[in-house]
Amino acid sequence: MSGPDFDLESFLSCPVMGILRGISLDQVEPVLDAAYDAGLRHIEVTLNTPDAYSIIEKTSRLFAGRFTLGAGTVLSVESAQRALESGATFLVSPTLNEDVAGLCRREGIAYFPGAFTPTEIERAWNAGATLVKVFPASQLGPGFFKEMKGPFADIKLMAVGGVRAGNAYDYLKSGAQAVAIGGSVFSIERLQSGDTESIQRDLVEILFAVREFFTKMSS
Repeated sequence: MSGPDFDLESFLSCPVMGILRGISLDQVEPVLDAAYDAGLRHIEVTLNTPDAYSIIEKTSRLFAGRFTLGAGTVLSVESAQRALESGATFLVSPTLNEDVAGLCRREGIAYFPGAFTPTEIERAWNAGATLVKVFPASQLGPGFFKEMKGPFADIKLMAVGGVRAGNAYDYLKSGAQAVAIGGSVFSIERLQSGDTESIQRDLVEILFAVREFFTKMSS
């Protein structure tokens, strides 16, 4: 049983995505319990994680109705289809994969292809991206997103790579529609040691910063 399909309006109301890379099957339940309690609702499991498809299946079964679940590091149509069969409801790639983009368009699946340059951003958006994943955002900084809003005012961008509580607000203020949180919160060290307390604490801080941004925007 898979979780809810990706809903863009719902995501953009609190646009924070968690990235699980290197998590093990036995870590899934405690880590995601902590993430859910912190307020996170969107998760991707990267396919270069050992047992990724089993992890997606387990997550979609244990947390059905609580998380919108996707697959990351999707590099082929074959892996995309297998991820969807395992319970993923959206797909994320490090770069634009035209074949995966075509699959997502045909099947109505949300797709987040990666881009780094203005040309790549435009190409990814024109291929049907739900949001364009700007990665690694840490190498570009919030100012890049502000500059991109000039020529690409209608393109929705997600900052990925190096996002944390201290800069999430700045990325959103500069024009990113969403942020994704990976190793800065879900580090291998924390996953292996079972440090769910630190994971939950950092997620609470990031989500607070994001909600603060939307509160100021609406006031």
